[in-house]
Amino acid sequence: MVDSLDLGLNRPLDLVDDSGVVARRVERRVDHDRRSTTLGTFLRGGVTPRRRNGRRADEQHLPIDWHEPYLLFLSVTILLLSVVDAFLTVTLITGGAQEVNPLLEFVLRVRPELFAATKMGLTGAGVLVLVAVARARLFRVMSVGIVLQGVFVVYVALIAYEWWLLRTFL
Repeated sequence: MVDSLDLGLNRPLDLVDDSGVVARRVERRVDHDRRSTTLGTFLRGGVTPRRRNGRRADEQHLPIDWHEPYLLFLSVTILLLSVVDAFLTVTLITGGAQEVNPLLEFVLRVRPELFAATKMGLTGAGVLVLVAVARARLFRVMSVGIVLQGVFVVYVALIAYEWWLLRTFL
């Protein structure tokens, strides 16, 4: 049997015999979709960003390697606000306030020295995931980038509230 000379990479390869009759078709495509998103996709894209847009019109919501500069500003600002929130929370707790977040309240009871690290780690992980999927659509209504902007607004309101508590009760 001799392979036919077929240059179409996405078509099956026809195996023909000496008389020119197709003996069988061999599928040349691999079983998995190489375009699937994995953890390695995010890690490689973070080190060597290449893709700024989707290749096709219907792929504009998929994750990309390159992100808009405003996302860096939002991310760094949210992380800095998290540091300020941790400082104000500890100050308010020493004055008699209580932590509302049950997970962080547990950390404060069991290992208070890990409170700030836990708070920054949870906030950092959340921000990282939101930036990684910033172009995706949430419930087909809005982009996840808008959710990141909402997190920023909530953190600013939280800092203002904690500052008000600090000035009023302490």
